[in-house]
Amino acid sequence: MAPIDDDDEMPQLSGGALDALKEFYGERDARQKQFEELKGQAEDEFEGKLSMDAFTEDWNASQFWYSDETAADLARQLLDGATDETKIAVVSAPSAFIQLKNLMASGEYKCRPQLKLLEYDERFAVFKEFVQYDFEKAIKLPAELKGSFDRIICDPPFLSQDCQTKAALTVRWLAKSWTPESLRLLVCTGERMEELVTEKLYGKVGTRTTDYEIKHSKGLSNEFRCYANFECETWKWTKS
Repeated sequence: MAPIDDDDEMPQLSGGALDALKEFYGERDARQKQFEELKGQAEDEFEGKLSMDAFTEDWNASQFWYSDETAADLARQLLDGATDETKIAVVSAPSAFIQLKNLMASGEYKCRPQLKLLEYDERFAVFKEFVQYDFEKAIKLPAELKGSFDRIICDPPFLSQDCQTKAALTVRWLAKSWTPESLRLLVCTGERMEELVTEKLYGKVGTRTTDYEIKHSKGLSNEFRCYANFECETWKWTKS
């Protein structure tokens, strides 16, 4: 038997495939550099505008970031009428949190409400507001957060009744009060969760389907909705 020439057996990439591979690694290295720079800014209170570009989406973890426009729209409604005493909880919606930080740093809002980001992804621990969160352990959170927040946005990571219900338990635990007059609530999730969200989980605080179109930075195949217990200039309820 003739000896096998290892070089002849090695698969060869085409020029186009090599270029694509180089581009992939180049983008990966650029994102890693952005993230390292972000970590380096932590002690300087993140001067300048923040971006989600440093945090790549992990679709296996159901990470789908909002577009900057959508995230800013949601953040504005959490800041509208807020004061220095306002406490805002962001549950599994880090792109909204980033825009909250940007808006507060822009000078457009004079208030300085307290922010907390409840998030599973430990990359966001670069922010002092980060609180490690796993919906499977819905209320395994720092005791001082219980009953503290009067504004909450929640985007449960999975479109299942189990995940939605456990996330709602977290929201209820965080809320200072469970009335539409004292709690401003946003829930962003799939259209097929509508009945569960508006009737079973958050109905008592007046949560309804809005006409606002949630957009994601890289698109999303599932029909997505914004549910809220208030109307504003940005959206109206679709049902009475």
